[in-house]
Amino acid sequence: MRAHRGYALRGGVGDAVGLDRHEIEARVENAWFRCRVDRKELKRLSARRDGPALRHFGLWAVLLGAAGAAAYVLWPSPWCVPAFLAYGVLYSMSDYHSHNAAHGTLFRTRWINEALLRVAGFMTLHESHYWRWGHTRHHTETIVVGRDPEIATPRPPDWGALLDFFFLKSGIVQIRNIVIHAAGILTPQAKEFIPRSEWKRVVRPSRAYAAVFIAVIAACAATASVLPALFVVLPRFYGGFVAQLFNLTQHAGLAENVRDHRLNSRTVILNRVFSFLYMNTNYHIEHHMFPMVPFHALPRLHALIVDQCPPPHRGLIEAYREIVPALLRQRRDPTHHAARPLPSLVV
Repeated sequence: MRAHRGYALRGGVGDAVGLDRHEIEARVENAWFRCRVDRKELKRLSARRDGPALRHFGLWAVLLGAAGAAAYVLWPSPWCVPAFLAYGVLYSMSDYHSHNAAHGTLFRTRWINEALLRVAGFMTLHESHYWRWGHTRHHTETIVVGRDPEIATPRPPDWGALLDFFFLKSGIVQIRNIVIHAAGILTPQAKEFIPRSEWKRVVRPSRAYAAVFIAVIAACAATASVLPALFVVLPRFYGGFVAQLFNLTQHAGLAENVRDHRLNSRTVILNRVFSFLYMNTNYHIEHHMFPMVPFHALPRLHALIVDQCPPPHRGLIEAYREIVPALLRQRRDPTHHAARPLPSLVV
């Protein structure tokens, strides 16, 4: 059962010194396989617009507000439980808001993008600056052992992390990191992918997040009720299972240490409700191969490159039919991974 490789980050920021995250992405871009897409069409798809994101967030905010209002009115009767469940699931979907904002592709207007990154980052317990740099490393070193800080299923699988459907293990780690960074100390992992010149920028947002934690605890103490925490911080835990179910489909059971996102990432075709909640991140091969394409254009990008990629999975059930057997086999054979068939015309 012992892991055949060390998954701790190693090697430091290396060539990141003196470069911003966009320059780092550009430096490694040519090392990865990329599907053929007409340059003019790719430019059109990559155009940033405010409209799609505003419409998405308008509907999300209405749904979140309605669920929250219902939960508040129905508290403390048993009828508040389904309302809080809906509120928690919607609240946790900010995981994808912060993800797209970290890429800088969510809004064309930069200040809106940055403001949302900080708010959504707090909602999902991702300190914004730390998250942005860590996710940049994830894209430049996707599922490269010892380099990618976001490998959720090491080999053999860590069942504690794998079964973290309520965000308990990872959420506690995130809160711990925020508290440490708020004290002005960077964790060893943060030092591996954040250039030294950027370290101070992690501290201020962490202190703001920690201040909100303290305020929520004080509100609970003052009201002798857990209700304030049920609306802020705790929703990421009790409502996080849907986001965790989505997240595991992205890379679990696939190849490590390859420079082809078709082999280490998974595209899953979902219904309109799930695609809305997931912000089209289910088009995960497309997102990794062309990370500057905004969420609303990913279905169109998928249509352009689908014949150059492995067949997409049709729904969560089909995806997990590949994931579960692969992870079970990795318990016995850590070298195993699910093989994705590549079209012969691009091999």
